[in-house]
Amino acid sequence: MMKKQYLLASLLLAGLSANAQVVTVVTNYTQSEPQPLVKPICVDSVDVNGKKLDFTGGFCHEKVFFVNNTDYITGKLLVKGAKTFGVKLDGVALPADGVLSLDPAHHEFVVNYELADEKTDTVSVSFDANRAVECTTSPRRMYGIHDVLDGLRVSNAEVSPDGNFVIVSYSDAQPGGNVRSYQQVKELQSGRIVDTYEGRKLSWMPRSSAFVYEEQRGDNRLLYKVEVPSGSRSVLAERLPAGAITVSPSEDYLILTDEEKGPAEKKEIFQVLEPDDRQPGWRSRSYLSKYDLAQGTCRRITFGNHSCYAYGISADGRKLLIGVSRSRLEKRPTTVTDYLLVDAQTLKVDTLIMGAEFLGGGDLSPDGRQVVFMGSPEAFGGVGKDASAGKYGNMYDYQLFLFDISSRKVTPLTREFNPSVSRLEWSVFDGRIYFTANDRDYIHLYSLDPKTRRISQMKTGEDVLYGFSLASRAPMAVYTGVSTLNPVRLYSLNLRTGKQKCLEDCATTLLKDVELGTCHDFNFTSSRGDSFFGRYYLPPHFDASKKYPMIVNYYGGCAPTERYFESRYPHAYYASLGYVVYVVNPGGAAGFGQRHSARHVNTAGLGVAEDIIEGVRQFCASHSFVDAKKIGCIGASYGGFMTQYLQTVTDDLFACAVSHAGISNHASYWGEGYWGYSYSEVSMAGQYPWNAKELYTGQSPLFRADKIHTPLLLTHGTDDTNVPIIESIQLFTALKLLGRDVALVEVPGENHWIMDYQKRILWSNTIMAWFAKYLKGDSAWWDALYPQKSL
Repeated sequence: MMKKQYLLASLLLAGLSANAQVVTVVTNYTQSEPQPLVKPICVDSVDVNGKKLDFTGGFCHEKVFFVNNTDYITGKLLVKGAKTFGVKLDGVALPADGVLSLDPAHHEFVVNYELADEKTDTVSVSFDANRAVECTTSPRRMYGIHDVLDGLRVSNAEVSPDGNFVIVSYSDAQPGGNVRSYQQVKELQSGRIVDTYEGRKLSWMPRSSAFVYEEQRGDNRLLYKVEVPSGSRSVLAERLPAGAITVSPSEDYLILTDEEKGPAEKKEIFQVLEPDDRQPGWRSRSYLSKYDLAQGTCRRITFGNHSCYAYGISADGRKLLIGVSRSRLEKRPTTVTDYLLVDAQTLKVDTLIMGAEFLGGGDLSPDGRQVVFMGSPEAFGGVGKDASAGKYGNMYDYQLFLFDISSRKVTPLTREFNPSVSRLEWSVFDGRIYFTANDRDYIHLYSLDPKTRRISQMKTGEDVLYGFSLASRAPMAVYTGVSTLNPVRLYSLNLRTGKQKCLEDCATTLLKDVELGTCHDFNFTSSRGDSFFGRYYLPPHFDASKKYPMIVNYYGGCAPTERYFESRYPHAYYASLGYVVYVVNPGGAAGFGQRHSARHVNTAGLGVAEDIIEGVRQFCASHSFVDAKKIGCIGASYGGFMTQYLQTVTDDLFACAVSHAGISNHASYWGEGYWGYSYSEVSMAGQYPWNAKELYTGQSPLFRADKIHTPLLLTHGTDDTNVPIIESIQLFTALKLLGRDVALVEVPGENHWIMDYQKRILWSNTIMAWFAKYLKGDSAWWDALYPQKSL
């Protein structure tokens, strides 16, 4: 059908008061060529209800237009001059009375109606709403919450040993929350799809160009091997016992990791043995078994009352690095690990370390002679420590340590290296150690030569690299990454030449027709002489001559607020609604060096809050487009605590604040959360409620509640096991008794993160409605979500 464009605009203002309705006449639309109406075949003179057919002929007309609204709109859509008509809003029929409410988003309107005349169109379409409505014929749209939640993304990728193929895992989230997950085997260079699998988890064999997957047939658990590219399939193992599967580098046996359930208590009454016994499954213990592929036999490798994990296998398959974890509550750290080197044939044990402190795993060198450990600066007696005397580095500021098995010598590899290690792999192909690390708010890929100790940053194409895979028989890797203004991309990387190629770009579908703003760095030096890093986002169609409200976001624990495009606090989405968004990384986060991360320890926000406040003030002073009287702030978890605490040290900076799952009382959180006491090993190193009362109470927002005057929104999942909901309830109660402006919104059944699709949309809308109320002076969205109740 041919379509005509009508590109006019008309507003009729019904009044000048803030609450007056505004009539917007829609003259900006696409109109299809009228289609003649055809009389239906009448098999009877009346229908089932006795009505005669009312058919006078004529033509069917259609008007299509879009609305991109950054504010909440309520009102009516009025269609006049048509005999019959129907309206669809985002594909759903609008009620006959035309009453509508539009969340800030991109909306499509389709108006169908009948007219007797093919050429004369007497129909008018208009909005009678609480604000002017901007209509357009362009499919270009704002970035919305559904863009954050819906669409096809690469979730993981694994390169074949020869570097010629890749297994790509996809997650396709549909509107409404259903997710389709599948994997494809592709040629690395051409992108040709070799095969597609759903409902199976594929993984490459360590040496050969073949992948494996498991399948359950009755009580028979089979492991299939598929050759690539021929597709030839064979049974590699059958009657497999339970457990996660790791194929040995020698491809002649499997390591199975399974667990044994611990003793059960009575259903009616339960004795808690340790603090961690509150966690479901804590009494279970993991163990390792070896399945011989040639003989089809399985035997236990570990047995006992402590959980065991396989951390590495030598390239010849002869040696295993095993960790045995056990608790030790009387001394920090409360969990220690024994590291064992085990002969895969004889099970002879060489105990490398007993009761290792502050280590978080590692990898065995291909020749089985060294181990690279990842751990806190305090590991191995503090040989990797670079913080000031008497200071503790953030325990999550992970360092690398090289352990020589024959001499037991430990060499710190990253003591003067500021980035914080997140994941590592010792390459079988070139003998180098590859690892990702937080470099400020970036995550980069690095290469380390274990002989020279030299670290080199690999040139990659994204701000945040969150997954990589190495080929074992070629200088090839694949990685996935994102940046501030683009979703996930998949790349290949030649480790020898540095040449890389983008294999998948999810932006081509996720951001089709989307208009984004811009992102810029903003770094500042504090009055104490310290350097801090951050960034800010500007709305689409930004006008520097205007004044914009601003939202400030900061880290939620020990890590920086990374440069992710999509997150639970999507900065690009906030900006699309007309806000400037400032992200500041204050003292305490890992990735900026140990002396920086040490500010997280034994401060409970002291100094960190001052960093945020000074950053906001400096940003406003250097950016005239910010309305300094309309600034809101938001943080979650430890960042939620920071939101609460910030309001106790300033009452003139923020117009409103949002705390999700925030800690209001360090003393109660220490004993309530599943990880409360163990997280306090990080943030309150060596300090406890009985020997550091001022730290636990004096720095807790609950005990400073009378200092809070900023309108504060508290949101919390009712089933939060990390920071229990009582942390928000306590502060809500205190502020209510003090007569302060506070709201508490609970999300039933949700844990620390809001994961349910529909609940997450409502939760996000709640946050943005709160900001609209106090930063835009528009309470319509909040009042629609939470109408005032006379109780």
